[in-house]
Amino acid sequence: MSYFKKGSYFLVEGTQPSEVFIPEEFTEEQRMFAKTAEDFVRKEVLPKSDEIENKNYDVQIALFKQAGELGLLGAEVPEEYGGLGLDKISAMLISEKICFGQGSFATTIMAHTGIGTLPIVYFGTEQQKEKYLPKLATGEMISAYALTETNAGSDAMNIKTKATLEGDYWVLNGSKQFITNAGFADVFIVYAKVDGEHHAAFIVERDTEGFSVGPEEHKMGIRGSSTCPLYFDNAKVPKENLLGGEDWIGKGHLIAFNILNIGRYKLGMACVGNSKYALEEATRYANQRQQFGRPISSFDMVKEKIARMATRAWVLESAAYRTAGLLDAGLTELSDRSPIEAIGEYAVECSILKIFGSEILDTIVDDMVQIYGGYGYTEEYPAARAYRDSRINRIFEGTNEINRLVIVGMLGRKAMKGELPLVQAATQVGKEIMTLMPMSLLKPGFLAEEKLAVEMARKLILMVAGIATQKFKDKLRHEQIVVENLADMVIELYAMESALLRAQKIAEEQGEEKAKYQAAMTRYYFAEAFPRMALYATKALCATETGDTLRAQLSIVRKLTRWYVPANIVELIRTIAGKVCEEEKYCF
Repeated sequence: MSYFKKGSYFLVEGTQPSEVFIPEEFTEEQRMFAKTAEDFVRKEVLPKSDEIENKNYDVQIALFKQAGELGLLGAEVPEEYGGLGLDKISAMLISEKICFGQGSFATTIMAHTGIGTLPIVYFGTEQQKEKYLPKLATGEMISAYALTETNAGSDAMNIKTKATLEGDYWVLNGSKQFITNAGFADVFIVYAKVDGEHHAAFIVERDTEGFSVGPEEHKMGIRGSSTCPLYFDNAKVPKENLLGGEDWIGKGHLIAFNILNIGRYKLGMACVGNSKYALEEATRYANQRQQFGRPISSFDMVKEKIARMATRAWVLESAAYRTAGLLDAGLTELSDRSPIEAIGEYAVECSILKIFGSEILDTIVDDMVQIYGGYGYTEEYPAARAYRDSRINRIFEGTNEINRLVIVGMLGRKAMKGELPLVQAATQVGKEIMTLMPMSLLKPGFLAEEKLAVEMARKLILMVAGIATQKFKDKLRHEQIVVENLADMVIELYAMESALLRAQKIAEEQGEEKAKYQAAMTRYYFAEAFPRMALYATKALCATETGDTLRAQLSIVRKLTRWYVPANIVELIRTIAGKVCEEEKYCF
């Protein structure tokens, strides 16, 4: 079964349940990899959390090498270079399990396996791959990714680190900031400008002459991960360590931006694992904590938090593995393009997953702290660490603000290139919207209201995007509040549709009774999410038009959204929370 669809096409046409991958379809081999990773984290990593948080790098490096022995570092390294050469679904499943409750160690692993190793996998010369990948796959070497500078964070094109070719060496001068794994990494992927002008990437080894690592940063969260500045003072890098060879001089920014796509979907998957951890710990505590003679999990306001945590984790998981299925299918169907270009096809989905995952996790750990009450605010219990560790995700891999700009900007570029029929779809919606009556389209069936809500949400986005583009034209990118709300509508559509399709697919393949809890979570999520679509649309339109024109546009927003009547939310909360409290873990 192929899950191939062109990137961003969910915006212009509907998707059928059969066209998405869902976690219920994991193979036995994939489940085996997942169990290996989960057992390792639960039995080896979590018991050493205090030592990790205290920056005991000997403990962390020993665990890192143990992960390498289990094959957990080489999932995406080709077999010919000592890795497992797994598909993206398997690799993302391993990532999810690694990112279960120990954010510092997970950060070390994810920086190494993703942005630290994959530049060599996708762009390295044969010599570079043979030299570095086998050691990176086993954990004999630890890698780091060095792009950020003091004045070049989100504005990555503004890097100042300079590289000049002198004989058999590239001589690097400059500095890098906030580099994960820097305190103990052996290999660094470093971005610089050749002669101060042409972007390029270099493989820099730790013992390079003229290269030094600065002191550790003391961070609010992920305290046990290493974060240091780097300094290059006439650092002599062998000529053969120009990543990809001379053909990639002037294209280093393409390496950086495309590797960031990988980092973004991996970060979204990390948020899945940490969401499940937070839910499990909070539910166990809620069942044990007694107040007024009964466990606090029996109180409806606590049930609401548990149900909300479970539902949001489930929707995020649905979106994450839908994306994994797209990436796997894209790598197959777009095999005439390089792997990194195939992944780039789904840049919008990667940014969606990064934003949605990081913001969903923040709400989940906030509920976790509240369930723990005063104990949640102390370092003795896991809620405080989960809360602190979560916050960095909205900054990592391009801030969420930048990623919102990326989503809308990328959609505009795809439309201009003829890769996405966005203009045609918006034009068609404009023609039909005045006479459209949503209730006339409602058909009986499983999650029928939610299915229609997705259709109306898609039309709403196309309507607002068409109006904003017509009004601002090429200056739309400067209207950041409009862009932000358009991006939020796109993100919400992807999340809602991912949940709906997963629930529908389970019902079609296993029967509606087997999809009971999934249907409840879908309805609960839609009850909150669909009204947000109207709010985002209203904010964007109010920044675009005024007077009678605005009134007419807002009347259409109301027509497309006010017909939706949620199910009994209290009943849904009790159903979902009851199942989670019974199992004391994420169980869907």
